[in-house]
Amino acid sequence: MATVTRENIGLLNDKISVKISKEDYFPAFEKTLKTYSKQANIPGFRKGMVPAGMVKKMYGPGIFTEEVIRNIEKGLNDYLAAEKLDIFAQPLPLPNAEFKPNMDSPADYSFDFEVGLKPAFEINLSKISAPYYKVQATAEMVNEEIERLQNRFGKMTEPEAINNDENVLNLTFEEINADGTAAEGGLKKDNSLLVKYFTPAYRTKLHGLKKDDTLNVQLSEAFEEKERSWVIEDLGMKDVADAAQKSFKLTITKVGLIEKRELNEEFFKEALPAKDIKTEAEFRAAIEADIQAYWDKQSSNQIQHHLYHVLLDDIKMDLPESFLKKWLATSNDPSKPEQGPKSPAQIEAEYPTFNTQLRWTLITDKIITENKLEVTPDELKEAIKQQVLSYFGGMNLADGNVEWLDQYVDGLMKDEQQVDSTYRKLVTEKVFNWAEQQITKNEKVVTAEEFIKMNEEHQHQHH
Repeated sequence: MATVTRENIGLLNDKISVKISKEDYFPAFEKTLKTYSKQANIPGFRKGMVPAGMVKKMYGPGIFTEEVIRNIEKGLNDYLAAEKLDIFAQPLPLPNAEFKPNMDSPADYSFDFEVGLKPAFEINLSKISAPYYKVQATAEMVNEEIERLQNRFGKMTEPEAINNDENVLNLTFEEINADGTAAEGGLKKDNSLLVKYFTPAYRTKLHGLKKDDTLNVQLSEAFEEKERSWVIEDLGMKDVADAAQKSFKLTITKVGLIEKRELNEEFFKEALPAKDIKTEAEFRAAIEADIQAYWDKQSSNQIQHHLYHVLLDDIKMDLPESFLKKWLATSNDPSKPEQGPKSPAQIEAEYPTFNTQLRWTLITDKIITENKLEVTPDELKEAIKQQVLSYFGGMNLADGNVEWLDQYVDGLMKDEQQVDSTYRKLVTEKVFNWAEQQITKNEKVVTAEEFIKMNEEHQHQHH
């Protein structure tokens, strides 16, 4: 039986020495050699009749080395299991220049391994207080969303001339000089805009124009700041201040007008196919509920983002940095041998991100284990089903035309990558839901604009 000793060589960093004697491995070596003699297939000899000396000469050194290493590994694994050591990755073998196996002179052998131990730490969120910004769905939001849906499902017509601020214009933007001539090497690009995006003065100039008519504009005069930024971004220009001063010839290539859908049962079914809605009141209530659900999710995302940094920043833990950097040096992608070993500079560059990811994994694993958080097969299947339905715009299952769905989902349940991705998403949601219940949330109602601004500032602080 192997003799195993252990000594500390650094912070959460131990050396494990495994020593085996001839009696531990030599009987197995001789038995394996006999098996080879019976099974060896060498030209000139009948199977099972190959001289033992020849078999030993041909296969002995390899078999001997394999038996020694196998016994060393068994001694190491038995020790780790018995001691229940919670270690990172796998033990790293330390260099052993003295290991020179010789089947003709069997001896005692000793190997040293280095292990990194996982740290002990506590998670206590009971004293954490965080702002919880809540946006209330308003009548204005509901009206805007209904109008958007009426336009989305509306019928596009092509009036002869521009006669409405709601007209959709297909335009060609061609950059021009101050005298109206085409700018050499200037920008030329197609875009689509609503008439109402222009300033009131330019809307007046547009009314009455038809297909193929042109109009020269300077962006700073033709659009207010918000709409101008959209146009500049669509045209692919980077310098906003410079772009605003540019002039363009606009050529109208098409005039369109969307006829809004009436608020009737046919429209309700098209807009929200998964819901059985018959009246305008029911439709408005459903839209309001969807809007509220969206903003509630944004609020949850915001506080969970906050919690992510609380968990990472406030939970103190030590890590065996020296061991982990050595492990990083050995963790090359085996499918890309051409990359070669990592340099010390590469390891130093990768370590901060690796450290963060590792600490987050330790924290979430502890939360999952201690709180018995689990994802059931039914939850996995339902989540995958909802993903599939989302690809088809949330179809109405009541239509009875999706018999294929269960079979399709069953097929995806056999896809390990799909299942693993869905599992990680669901269990992470459970971790954050648990964490959210542990803290004190100070709810504050804000407008959508205030929420967006605060969220942007919050994101900026952590990048």
